[in-house]
Amino acid sequence: MTYKTFGVMLDVSRNGVMKVAQVKKYIDYLAKMGYNALELYAEDTYAIEGEPHFGYLRGAYTSAELKEIDAYAKEKGVELIPCVQTLAHFTNVRKLPKYGHLFDIDDILLIDSEEVYEFLDKMFASLAENFTSRQVNIGMDEAHNVGLGRHLDKYGYENRSEMLVRHLNRVSEIAKKYGFTCHMWSDMFFRLINNGEYYLTEETKNVKVSAEIAAKVPENVALTYWDYYSTEKELYDLMFDKHFEFGKDVWFAGGAWAWQGFAPLNKFSLKSMRIAMQSVAEKGVQNVMMTVWGDDGKECSFFSILPALYAIRQFADGNFDMDDIKATFKEKFGFIFDEWLTLDLPTEIYVNGKQDDKWNCLCATMCYTDPFMGLRDLEYAALDPIPFDEFAEKIAKCADNAGEFSYVFDVVAKMCRFLALKAPMGLKTRAAYQKGDKAALVALVKEYGEAVLRLDTFTKAYRAQWMKENKAFGWEVQELRLGGVRARLLNCAERLQAYLDGELDEIEELEIELLPNLDRNGFMYHRYREIVSASEV
Repeated sequence: MTYKTFGVMLDVSRNGVMKVAQVKKYIDYLAKMGYNALELYAEDTYAIEGEPHFGYLRGAYTSAELKEIDAYAKEKGVELIPCVQTLAHFTNVRKLPKYGHLFDIDDILLIDSEEVYEFLDKMFASLAENFTSRQVNIGMDEAHNVGLGRHLDKYGYENRSEMLVRHLNRVSEIAKKYGFTCHMWSDMFFRLINNGEYYLTEETKNVKVSAEIAAKVPENVALTYWDYYSTEKELYDLMFDKHFEFGKDVWFAGGAWAWQGFAPLNKFSLKSMRIAMQSVAEKGVQNVMMTVWGDDGKECSFFSILPALYAIRQFADGNFDMDDIKATFKEKFGFIFDEWLTLDLPTEIYVNGKQDDKWNCLCATMCYTDPFMGLRDLEYAALDPIPFDEFAEKIAKCADNAGEFSYVFDVVAKMCRFLALKAPMGLKTRAAYQKGDKAALVALVKEYGEAVLRLDTFTKAYRAQWMKENKAFGWEVQELRLGGVRARLLNCAERLQAYLDGELDEIEELEIELLPNLDRNGFMYHRYREIVSASEV
C-alpha cells in the first residue's frame, strides 16, 4: 500500500505548546519511522499579523518559530501541515472580549458574518506566510450548537447542514485564494442528521447525508473520518463507505492515546489502530494521520507513545508481526518495546479478574478526586485492588533502558508512588470515620502527610518534564491543580486531627453516603472540573 500522506498530528493547543527543539526531535523520530507529515493542531497558538491578542499568554508560536520548524521538517522529508479551526473550538479566543462579536454560541464562529470571514482571511494569510505546505486541516468538528445562538436570533432557524456547507464554501474560497487545498474533520455532516452522534450503529447504518449536501462540498476539500475508539472492523468499513458517498477524497485520522491523564494508553492504541489500518488498506485510503491530542491540559508526554506510533506505521505497511515490530523498534532506537508499555500500567484496570481494556483516565481521576468529596470513590471501589507501588518499581527499573527519555519513566513512576496512597485514601478515610475507628484515623493522618511528600516529589519531576518539553505557558494550570490537591490533603489531615482532638464534632463531607456517579462513562473521559468537585470550578 502506497500512501500520499502518512503523518502525525500533535496537539499544541491544550496548554502544552511544545518547544521548537522538542518538535524537531519528534520530527527526527517520525522520519525514522517512515512518517512523511506532521500537523500542528493550533487553535490559537500561532501568530496572526495584526492580532496580538490571538494566543496572548498561551505560548503561541511566532512566525520565526514556525518557519524554523517548517524548514527543519522539510530537510527531514516531513511536510509540516497547519491544522487549525475555522468554525468551532475557539475555546480560549472566546474568553477575550475583543473577539466576542465573532461568535454565534459557545466557541463557535458566527456563520455569515463578514467580520468572521475577514478574520479567517488574516488567519490564512498567516498560514501562507509561515508554512511552505499548501495542505491545511481546517477543523470544523464538534460544532454541536452551530446556528442556535446569535445566528438564530438574527436570522431565525434554518437547516444547519445547509449552513455548514455554506460556511465551508466561504472558508474554501479563502483557502484557495492563498493556494491551499483543505481537509476537514467530517463529523458535523453526520451529527446534524444523526441526533448528534457521529459513529453509526446497526440501527443507524442507513443514515445518509443527502446528495444535495454532498454535492455542495467544495472540490478543494477532502473529508477526514476520525476514529480513535472503535475496535470492530465492520464499523471502520461502514464509516469509510459512508464517506466515499460524498465523492470526495477521504482521509483517515486515528489515535495514539496520550490524552487521558499523566500516562499513555499504548496498548489500546495498538488494539484499535491494528484494526483501523486493515480497513484503511482494504479501502485504499491514501492519506492518514495519527492524532496525539492533549485533552484537558496535556498532562502526558507525547514521547511516551513512540512505540505505538512505530507499530502503527508497521501495521499500515501490512506488518502485523509483533515480534518483528518489537525487534526492529530496538534495532532502530535502542529501546525495549515491552518496557515502554509499562508506562501504561497506571491506566490498566481489572474488574473481577478481567481486564477492562477500553480507554480510561484512571490515573488523573484518582489524582484529582477529593478524599472527602469522593466523587469517583465508588467507581474505584468496584475495581480490583491496584498495586501502584509495584507499578512504580517496574516502571522505574525500565528507565535505565529509556536513554534520553528516562525522565518520562521517572515521572510516571513517581506518580504511581503518590497514587499508592492517594487513590484509596478517600475510601479508607470515609470507612474509618463512619465506623468510629479512631486508631485507623490516627494512622490516616500520618498517611496524608506522607502523601503530601510523595506528591511534592512527583510534582517536582513533572515540572522538570514540562519545562523540558513545553513552553512555560500552561504550566500554571498544572501547578494550580496539583497545588490544590496538596492543599486539600493538608486541610483534610488538619480536620481529621481536629476531630480526633475533639475540636470538631463531625466532618460534614464524611457524614454523606456516597451516591453512584451519574456519568455513565465512569473513568473513560478526563475532565478535571468534573472530577475535583460537585461545585463550580
